[in-house]
Amino acid sequence: MATQRNQPLSVRSKPLSSALDDPASVPYFLWDEPMTVAELRDRLRRSSQPERTRLLGKILREARDTEVWRFTTPESVAQNWKALSLHLGKRRAFWEFLFESWVDQGRLNVDWAR
Repeated sequence: MATQRNQPLSVRSKPLSSALDDPASVPYFLWDEPMTVAELRDRLRRSSQPERTRLLGKILREARDTEVWRFTTPESVAQNWKALSLHLGKRRAFWEFLFESWVDQGRLNVDWAR
């Protein structure tokens, strides 16, 4: 896991932002591991599976629920639920409720393991 000291000064000195459409902004939910939106997207694409899981878990735990989908899909979360759920802390119950509701309403047609 990268620490703030390992981040370039240009990223560390940028303020946290909710402008998630700006590739150069540092997302507010990465307060403890500053990187730009572009860097986050690149790491989600190129990193090992454990690192992607850790980053997605952080997004699910720290970001606003409506903003999570800028970085992943409900299907991807459902397919990787067992590994992701270990990273969610108190937010796990929220995501379980949401996914159960979506399945019950027919909005999500995946078999996800609780």
